[in-house]
Amino acid sequence: MNRVAITGVGVISAIGRNVPEFWDSLCEGRSGIAPLQTVDTSTLRFKNGAEVRNYQSSDYFDEKQSQVYDRFSEFAVIAAREAVRDAAIDLTPELKTGGAVVTGACVGGQTSEDKEFEGLYRHNRTRCHPLTIPRIMGNAGASHISMEMGLQGPGFTLSTACSSAAHAIGLAFWLIRSGGAPVAITGGSEAPFSLGLLKAWEAMRVVSPTTCRPFCKDRNGMILGEGGAMLILEPLEAARARGARIYAELCGFGMSSDAGHITHPSTEGPALAMKRALADGNVDPACVGYINAHGTGTDVNDPTEAGAIREIFGDHTENIAVSSTKSMHGHGLGVAAALEAVATILGMHYGILPPTANFTELDPAIHLNIIANQSRPAEVECALSNSFAFGGLNAALAFRRV
Repeated sequence: MNRVAITGVGVISAIGRNVPEFWDSLCEGRSGIAPLQTVDTSTLRFKNGAEVRNYQSSDYFDEKQSQVYDRFSEFAVIAAREAVRDAAIDLTPELKTGGAVVTGACVGGQTSEDKEFEGLYRHNRTRCHPLTIPRIMGNAGASHISMEMGLQGPGFTLSTACSSAAHAIGLAFWLIRSGGAPVAITGGSEAPFSLGLLKAWEAMRVVSPTTCRPFCKDRNGMILGEGGAMLILEPLEAARARGARIYAELCGFGMSSDAGHITHPSTEGPALAMKRALADGNVDPACVGYINAHGTGTDVNDPTEAGAIREIFGDHTENIAVSSTKSMHGHGLGVAAALEAVATILGMHYGILPPTANFTELDPAIHLNIIANQSRPAEVECALSNSFAFGGLNAALAFRRV
């Protein structure tokens, strides 16, 4: 069984078009939540989101590529390119033959889908663009990464709502650990800002009309986000042999299902996912010093997650720093867990833990050691990143400092 190293990361998000920009925003507690630019919000109850503002496809892709790509798959490829460069890895023929691409996406090519369906239903057009299906399919991001990098090993996309990227990273981790692939590009991407999808979210009454304040007494909902985030995973011995810079070891992965309500989370399910991640990584709970929480800022999620954390860690909970970076990059649905995994490992690597931005006053029903508004210098041995999805599908990733 291989130990698994993270040797490269790539990001495009509302708080940074690349990893250095993303990291600077996290350290400064700078939120990317602002009025939406790409959608007419005049009929929406909420006006804000965490967009990649002023994004132009032509900055990254030629005209021919842009004909085939949806915004969400562009984000996947942009993040993958940066991650490969960051890892300084030579994708030899051997690595290409067996290399894996495992991604997460919740809604896939929503931008293209909404545009084409608007043409059919509102403007009475009789045809869709001939590349509509390749644009909207959920696996488009993984496929384009595979083609651009020449990777011919396992390639697939998981769609488990807000846990999509966590499940993708976890299964890629197990592939590398078991020897099923010599290298993996893994993470997620999402571009959910289309009017149809936003109206659907509006109907759920869980999106904040102001901003995202996880764990606060006056929190009033989540804020949607978008972007792409990718990690390079490889065996720890191989990474050391080539002299790679190692951000952290991905050491454990846990999954669970609530087997309960389709939208109302339980405490037991998230607790099981964390427990299994710790067991999978042989991590002593007392060694965990930081948790990047799912932390959506909704009435139900935050106290439920706090209860699950306390159930697993007991009195040690007081010693664990907790933050929700969704307060800065928004809730990116299928990319959320990947953005949060990158935030977690950068925090471990640099010894600076990112905060929960927009923080006001702690909800008295939540008993957690929240990092509020300002990043916190800290050396932690192990950390968790939590993702808990609609449908009761939970995932937790465990990381160890190397």
